[in-house]
Formats: sequence, structure tokens, C-alpha cells
Amino acid sequence: MGIQEIATVTGLSKSTVSRALRGMSTVADSTIDQVRRVADELGYVPSSAAAGLATGRQRAVGVVVPVIDRWFYVKALGGVDAELRRAGYDLVLYNLGGPGGDRDRAFRRSMLRHRVDALVLLSLVLDETERAELELARHPMIVIGGPAAGLRNVGVDDVVVAGIAVDHLCGLGHRDVAYVGGQDEAGMNVAVPWLRRDGFVDAMAGRGLSVRDEWVLDGRFSFAGGVDAGDALFARGAVARPTAVFCASDEMALGVVLAARRAGLSVPEDVSVIGIDGHEYGEVVGLTTVAQDPEAQGRTAARAVLAEVDGAAAGPLPAAPAHLVVRATTGPPRA
Repeated sequence: MGIQEIATVTGLSKSTVSRALRGMSTVADSTIDQVRRVADELGYVPSSAAAGLATGRQRAVGVVVPVIDRWFYVKALGGVDAELRRAGYDLVLYNLGGPGGDRDRAFRRSMLRHRVDALVLLSLVLDETERAELELARHPMIVIGGPAAGLRNVGVDDVVVAGIAVDHLCGLGHRDVAYVGGQDEAGMNVAVPWLRRDGFVDAMAGRGLSVRDEWVLDGRFSFAGGVDAGDALFARGAVARPTAVFCASDEMALGVVLAARRAGLSVPEDVSVIGIDGHEYGEVVGLTTVAQDPEAQGRTAARAVLAEVDGAAAGPLPAAPAHLVVRATTGPPRA
């Protein structure tokens, strides 16, 4: 079964069928759906090897992640994979395995240069050698989750997102606000934590409010880190306790909520808590958050690099949307 049989059934030309099977942007979505439906019914299986010989492409995109057990990475991966499957591309996953992982496997053994047509990097910090290796590959590249020098990125505007959270808390009447952030121990892009912290400090200053040094804590962008930060914060006693805590991720915010309740505090009556992300666990707990959509960001990144593979110019991408979701963990401070 080949392309000619699909062309005969659909009444389309072989070239249109070929472009549709590859999910090219020059073909209408309805035509792509029709061709793929007929291909499935006829049992057509494309030969990636043959396609590679004919076009010089591998019909695969490499996705490099620091770890694979974090909510943001999993969601973004799902979006990338969905878009690649729609375009008839395979996803080649390179898991760096966190701080103790083997980065050499992905960056210094030429695997990326020979097995993929493009690269999507999730929240990575690259050293000079790794960057040089990637530049040798000459692949289209994009970063999801934070800016990286010289590369396009898909992600929210972290300064704006922090400002949304501060505006919400201050609008409720809070003036004593703590911040839980810090660096992600798994290798998250360093720009994201710093931008969110700077956005918080700037937004507070814009309202004439200072931030106490002891109220800026490291939560390691994890649930456990949030619990530790909350324990340290609430152990200071009522005199030195903030009325609200802004966390740079929902996972940390969930940890802070648990720490507050273990300290005998009521949320939000004694302390309000807000996060960033839109984690599904936050909805269950009733966490107020500034929500983003990493799955949609993954789709956008995949479309961008595939378009570049097809010859499109690599123009800048707008910031991904984010919006405030008010739930049960924020309220006005006690009188």
C-alpha cells in the first residue's frame, strides 16, 4: 500500500497526499485529517527510512529534559508529542536525569546531530561546551519554560505573572507578603526563578511595600521544598509572620499550605497562599494560582521548529498566556 492508492481514493494528487501525511502547514487541516483517515483505513505505514533517504531528514525531533517527573515537563512533553504525531514525526527523548545524570550522553557524543531534525529544550541551563555542540548540529532549536541567550523560547512573561499574583494579594489588603522561590535542583532554567523573584520585588516596590530578607525563602521548586520553607517561615511565631505567601510554583505553594496547617494556621484566614502554574492538584486543594498551559506551550514549540525545518523563518514568538484563578487559599487579612 502506497501513496498512489491513497491519492486514488481521496482524489488528491500524490504530492498533496505526501505533504498531508507530513502535516505540512501548506495543506489544510481538513485535508490532512482526510488523508490520514484514509491512510489508516488502507493500512498505509510510512517508511521513515525511505523518507530520510529521499529528503535527508530523520522525521524526528529531539526533546531534552532535565528530569521527567515534574508536572511542567510532563505536560509540555505531552503537547510536543501530540503536535509531532499530528505531523508524522517521532519524538526522541533525552532525559538528563537531574544533577547526577549523564549530560555527556546527550550533548557530547553526537547523538543529537545524527538522529533528529530539530531540538526542543525544556528549561535547561547549558554550559559553553554543550552550547557549542548544539550549534554544530545546525538544527532548528527552541526552549520551553524560560529565556536562553540566542535561542527562541516559548513561555509566560515571568515578571508579568509575578505582578498578577502581587496585585491580587495587595488588592485583598495584604502588605506583609513573603516569597518562596529559589533554584530548581533538577536544573531548571535559572532565568525563571530570578525573573519571578524580581517581578515580585518590583511589584511590591511599585506599591510602596518593602520585602523583608527573612521572608524570601528557597523552596527548590518542589512540594517538599515548599513544606520546608513553610515550616521555617511559620516557626518564627505570630509577631514575625506574614499575612500572605507568594510561591513561584504551585508545587511549592501546596507545600506551604500543608506547613501552615501543620503549624495550626487557617488558610486563608491566618495566611493566604498563591502559586503559579495551574497544577491539577491545586484545583483539588482549592489553591489560588496564576495559571499557564504548558501543554499548549509544547504544541507551539513543536509547530515552530517543524515550520523552521520546512524552511520558514525563525521569528520571535509572543509570550504564552497566563491568567489569575481565584480559589480558596487567598482572602483578606484579619483585621
